[in-house]
Amino acid sequence: MIGKTLVHYEITAEIGKGGMGEVYQAKDTKLGRDVAIKVLPEEFALDTDRVARFQREAKLLASLNHPNIAAIYGLEESEGTHFLVMELIEGDTLSDRIKTGPIPVEEALKLALQMAEALEAAHEKGVIHRDLKPANIKVTPEGKVKILDFGLAKAYAGDQENLSPMDSPTISAAATQQGVILGTAAYMSPEQAKGIPVNTRADIWAFGVVLFEMLTGRQSFTGETASETLASVMKSEPEWDWLPPNLHSRIRLLLERCLEKQPKNRYSGISDARVDIQKALIDPSGVITKLIPIAESQKNSRQTLLWASIAVILIIIAATVIWNIRTPEPPKVMRFSYELPENQQFTSNIQLAVSPDGSQFVYSTTDGLYLRSVDALDARLVSGTDQNSMQAVFSPDGKWIGYWSSNDRKLKKIAINGGVPVVLCDTGAFVAGLSWNPDNTIVYSDLMTDGGIKRVSTDGGTPESLIKAKVANMGTEGIPVNPQMLPDGKTILFTNMFSPTDRSRNQIIIQSLESGERKTLVGGFAAMYLSTGHLVYGQVNDNITSIVAVPFDLDTLEVKGGPVPLLEGVGGRAFSVSGTLVYVPGTSGIGLASLRTLVWVGREGKEEQIETEPSMYRFPKVSPDGTKVALTVSRSGNQDIWIWDLLRETQTRLTFHENNDLQAIWSPDSKWIVFWSDRDGGGVYQKSADGTGKAELVISSPETSLFPSSWLAEGDRLVFGTQSGNSWDIAMLSMSGDKNLQHLLQEETSEIEPVISPDGKWMAYASNESGRLDIYVRPFPDMDAGKWQVSTNGGVSPLWSPDGNELFYIVEGSFMVVSLEKEPAFQPGKPDVLFNGMYISGAGEGIPWDIDPNGKRFLMMKRAGAASDESTTEAPRKINIVLNWVEELKQRVPVE
Repeated sequence: MIGKTLVHYEITAEIGKGGMGEVYQAKDTKLGRDVAIKVLPEEFALDTDRVARFQREAKLLASLNHPNIAAIYGLEESEGTHFLVMELIEGDTLSDRIKTGPIPVEEALKLALQMAEALEAAHEKGVIHRDLKPANIKVTPEGKVKILDFGLAKAYAGDQENLSPMDSPTISAAATQQGVILGTAAYMSPEQAKGIPVNTRADIWAFGVVLFEMLTGRQSFTGETASETLASVMKSEPEWDWLPPNLHSRIRLLLERCLEKQPKNRYSGISDARVDIQKALIDPSGVITKLIPIAESQKNSRQTLLWASIAVILIIIAATVIWNIRTPEPPKVMRFSYELPENQQFTSNIQLAVSPDGSQFVYSTTDGLYLRSVDALDARLVSGTDQNSMQAVFSPDGKWIGYWSSNDRKLKKIAINGGVPVVLCDTGAFVAGLSWNPDNTIVYSDLMTDGGIKRVSTDGGTPESLIKAKVANMGTEGIPVNPQMLPDGKTILFTNMFSPTDRSRNQIIIQSLESGERKTLVGGFAAMYLSTGHLVYGQVNDNITSIVAVPFDLDTLEVKGGPVPLLEGVGGRAFSVSGTLVYVPGTSGIGLASLRTLVWVGREGKEEQIETEPSMYRFPKVSPDGTKVALTVSRSGNQDIWIWDLLRETQTRLTFHENNDLQAIWSPDSKWIVFWSDRDGGGVYQKSADGTGKAELVISSPETSLFPSSWLAEGDRLVFGTQSGNSWDIAMLSMSGDKNLQHLLQEETSEIEPVISPDGKWMAYASNESGRLDIYVRPFPDMDAGKWQVSTNGGVSPLWSPDGNELFYIVEGSFMVVSLEKEPAFQPGKPDVLFNGMYISGAGEGIPWDIDPNGKRFLMMKRAGAASDESTTEAPRKINIVLNWVEELKQRVPVE
């Protein structure tokens, strides 16, 4: 097989042979990555029913998305050869590791903990491994566990009642390999050995067998033949004396529970085993306990026992008396930190949420939401989420996570163990803050759709508007964000935001839903009411964010006294409180994601710094002559258009209105700027790029926001993305005559970010018609003459190359390129990654990049303080956790 090509996989080396086929290393020539290929036995292809069954199972197995489960990429067929394409895992198997002897207890438990988390994730999705053994478990050089062949035993054999253990695919397919037969039989559960149907408890048995072997270096059940081994499984007990004599009692009990012969006597779920391992690992006494010396004299032993019994009785009596008169000590406040692993990176807008009981927290990364229990060693990815999963919040029972997806602009919920997200409702372009109420509703702030606070059932439905506001009035009236329903169920607590960057202006407000009466409580942001009777919120002083608290009377709805600073040096909005406090340390008062710098990035990913001072930049657009950049800059709570001169390296302000001016584009001759403004109710304005003269109204749009995106080369037409309520459409305006607005696309789905090709014949845009945002191209201006989906796995923010032969877009932090054929018919090529990097992208950013007219480099924004090398690694990477923080809160901020 070496050197042979199956489909587009070039086989380069043999890895080994297993019970269900031969395994090879191969090169994926399409994606340029190494993979593992499992070639299934030849007789497999002769059974069409088995192939169909395997295909169905493989789809389910491919849905397992967990860091400790080796991924299945697909099931392929080439000239009658059926093979699985899998993740290639470096490192030794656990079987190889055990050959050198027992694994040290703490190391073994840490590996077993990862195994348990993987099994738990699979069991949640209804997948049972059925063939868990050391040979199917790899340990990478970094110490990460990867379980192989998940569920393949069922996929290979199907659901067969009363299957003989000797007919197990992992045995019968390797009938000539005695070691493989014995290896599989030794880890079968008693019910598997009897040939009766199994459930997840079969994996719990195998887990116990593997852990026993890790701790002892010996197999629990053995025999000279497979039959003898299976008989040992059904009748014999492990040699418990082989275990370390001073092993933590919890682990000894764990093994006994896993290896109960009767399935009903084992743990009901692998999560119970996981919790026991976690507790043993964090036990201050350690996983190895001290041995108690045995007395030499039996007489002394009896005397010692007698006096010990008397002492114990006296102690119990004294303790009972003391217990009845003493006041229990409050829980101890404990502080520790969690460092993100090297393969994880916060999203540019760091977000945290802690569960109501304080036992776990979730944080946002470029891979999705990660969940960590405070007593766990590592966090795990909530499968089903991605980098566009934002504003996470826990359900009151801690079993669900609510969040907003900026990819398809929907509010969703997902089980904490991952799975398929449940859509609750559609939203506008940006949501700011979710709160999950005890009555199973979520309140949230929808910044763009009607611009107010809404409420929706966690079973899904049409959102109810609670408080209305307009984004256009943010600078003068403020807009409500980060809402929380108070316990009375009729009062909303929220932050009234006057500026997304200057948090010193923001206010903490309460408003009655019955009367509409509003009251300002304090200055600050991100307030949370706690059952202790406190308001906890953020304040900014000298560009430093502090967490402060003040007593709050629910009866009078008033604060009592002044705010008390509790913690200084928090990264913007990156904190969350219940009984536990979690926060990301930092110093930026306007948020870690706010200050940005500009860089050029070449097509190979090499950076060239632009020496602008860090600021809150948005919507960068390079002039057609390549000499200047138009930017939206937020300063002192107001957004204006600024011009950066690339030749002179100077920055000048173009607009000076007290209202917000943003999203500028250039005229084809680089002499004029068109932008959207919320002045006078909202409209599109035009101003000379050299700063002379006044801004002139192009078109008034008080009911519909018009965001300029393309100024055609002839200079006579403008193309806009439009937003009215929940509708996001595309329109065009003639710059001459009566300036009537012509709708180009006005459909039930959302169409955003339209950009016209340099020759004026094509329009690229993003649409969620597929259920997610993808990039499409249509002929321009005849929208009905054709439509082609260009992206294959989601995409936003399209850009045309100067020659119009390539299209660029962004998907999940990757910057993509697609070659285009236009003659004799339009035909997009295969998307390829142009470069990767932690550059600004995502919800609310519009098109956050642009291309130089020379086509060789891209103008990007990145967070200030990020590294300038090609890896673009960014700080911070640490989360601070304070257990029982409310005890400290109650002491420092007493409530009368």
